[in-house]
Amino acid sequence: MVSAIIVAAGKGIRMKDTIRKQYLDLAGLPILTHSVMAFDSCDLIDNIFLAVPKEDIEYCLTNILSSLELKNKVNLIPGGPRRQDSVYNGLQALKKETSIVVIHDGVRPFIQPGDLTSCILGAKDSGACILGIAAGDTIKRVGKSGLIEKTIARDGIWLSQTPQAFQYELIIRAHETAQHDGYSGTDDALLVERLGINVRIISSSRNNIKITTREDLTVARAMLEAKLV
Repeated sequence: MVSAIIVAAGKGIRMKDTIRKQYLDLAGLPILTHSVMAFDSCDLIDNIFLAVPKEDIEYCLTNILSSLELKNKVNLIPGGPRRQDSVYNGLQALKKETSIVVIHDGVRPFIQPGDLTSCILGAKDSGACILGIAAGDTIKRVGKSGLIEKTIARDGIWLSQTPQAFQYELIIRAHETAQHDGYSGTDDALLVERLGINVRIISSSRNNIKITTREDLTVARAMLEAKLV
């Protein structure tokens, strides 16, 4: 069984809006709705768990899910104070039959079913697989003073995306180890890497953007208008 955890419990502070970023309009639908529909369209997904702020569960039932005709049931679960906590809540809620877990940011609405499928198959084959893109710009390490400390060769440098897919026993162990150690990671792959386990990365589309700021939302709307996604 393949279970998906879509994480949408963030406050969206950088968006500087009165509405959480995951609920903002994108072509007539909330951003989060696009992400849910993308996962529902993937034939390999058996069930979906959606992590949202506890106080937003009724809102999501009414404004995100009620009007959608989905083949998979979407289970709403309360998120935590950190993204990592929200994912862990989702992992604990999964059915015991789950073999593969796919974790995705709810504000990446343009994930394509083909890329999602490739990520899942990669995890089935190697245990852990994520999407990403090779760095196209020169990479600089910058200190707190704003001065460049080092230029890093971009060969072999990738920017990670979601979805990220893992065998269930592997990702739950990674999260429980991080919790025991008091460690906070920037993505789920990092928690698996801490166990000394290799994570495969496969090429995704640069259109698989994460909508974090007003500028990102403007770009996303332009991409839809230009039919780039």
